[in-house]
Amino acid sequence: MIATLLGGIAASPWMRAPLRYGAIVITVLLFLLSLRRSGERAGRLAERLETTEKANDVHRRMLEAAARRPRDRNELAQRLRDGSF
Repeated sequence: MIATLLGGIAASPWMRAPLRYGAIVITVLLFLLSLRRSGERAGRLAERLETTEKANDVHRRMLEAAARRPRDRNELAQRLRDGSF
C-alpha cells in the first residue's frame, strides 16, 4: 500500500519536481553535516598532536638534563667547588 502510494506520487509530473528538489536539499544538508564532523575530527587530531608534541618536548628536556648530571659523588663535589653546577 505504501509502495503504491509512493509510486503514484513519483509518477505524477507535478510531484517529481518537489521530490527532486527535496532530494537535492537533503543531499546538501548531509554533505554539510559530514563537513562539520570532519572539521571536528581534524580539530581533535590537531589538539592531540599538540599535546603529544608538548609531552615529547618535556621528555627530551628531561633526557638532556639527565645526560648533564654528575656521574658520581666526586664529580658533584668538583662541580660545587667550581660553581659550575
